[in-house]
Amino acid sequence: MNQSMNPPLQCSYAAISSPPSNTLQSGEMRKSMSMSVEEYCHLPLIDLHHLRSDDEKERFACRSAISRASSDWGFFQVVNHGISTELLKNMPREQGKLFQTPFERKATNGLLNNSYRWGSPTATSPTQFSWSESFHIPLSQISQQPCFTGFTSLREVMMDFSASMSKLAKLLAGVLAENLGHSTAVFEDKCHESNSFLRLNHYPPCPISSEVFGLVPHTDSDFLTILYQDEVGGLQLMKDSKWVAVEPNQDALIVNIGDLFQAWSNDVYKSVEHKVMANRTKERYSIAYFLCPSYDTLIGSCKESSIYRDFTFGEFRKQVQEDVKKTGHKVGLPRFLLQNTC
Repeated sequence: MNQSMNPPLQCSYAAISSPPSNTLQSGEMRKSMSMSVEEYCHLPLIDLHHLRSDDEKERFACRSAISRASSDWGFFQVVNHGISTELLKNMPREQGKLFQTPFERKATNGLLNNSYRWGSPTATSPTQFSWSESFHIPLSQISQQPCFTGFTSLREVMMDFSASMSKLAKLLAGVLAENLGHSTAVFEDKCHESNSFLRLNHYPPCPISSEVFGLVPHTDSDFLTILYQDEVGGLQLMKDSKWVAVEPNQDALIVNIGDLFQAWSNDVYKSVEHKVMANRTKERYSIAYFLCPSYDTLIGSCKESSIYRDFTFGEFRKQVQEDVKKTGHKVGLPRFLLQNTC
């Protein structure tokens, strides 16, 4: 067992990977890990240049494509998104330097305001364990220079990157709101930039990749997520009751709908379960932007006869954390159905 790994994922995994105590747990583990796939899907690819077209038909077609993909897939890709190629090169470079930092410094020295996470502290079984590490950073803290001691260039790049991602996220959220008959400005009020997050992800090579996830199956607890990933791949999503793999596209950003948008749209847009598969020989990097409201924001519904009860983002987050602590996994929106079956 390699105890010098950065971070010590294998040691942490070993603590919960003793032989299952019953046949049911063993069967669930085999079923979960066998859901990996080899074939790639082709996510809807949307050229955002058409949103700026002088032709109203082109603009309408682009808006409709975004809405349709959000309903049918819950995921889509965008090109001509307005984020510079230089910025998309600089961010992963600085991110790599951060994760190469010794584990002790990442975990204990208050780096990036103690936002470092690794593995799965609440996991009680192998299927709940994520072979990854991350920094989950509120945008409000990126401007706080003491949090970035020794990483000045990272801070500067993250400020530019988060500002660009915020602009794009608001644009897409506005389009989705407009397609449901609401003002494009509705999310200007709901989601101030300071309430959103960046998550820097690193998935180290995994010698037991057939036994563990890079990131366990989940849905996102936000309005929408924008992801920039490298060429390694590993992202999978649930489509038509089966897992499909997403082929990396270095020219595109991936966008997915979060739980809050599904609730607000009254299930018109779908928050889809997804996961990351571990890789035996290659490390993987990605950067995710999460469009979030303040904790006291009432989510509500954009339509009458909502299927969800009213709740705040704070209530939602608290319930998710309680469920994860008790059961090892997230329940999410089913907890907030007016006819709750959980």
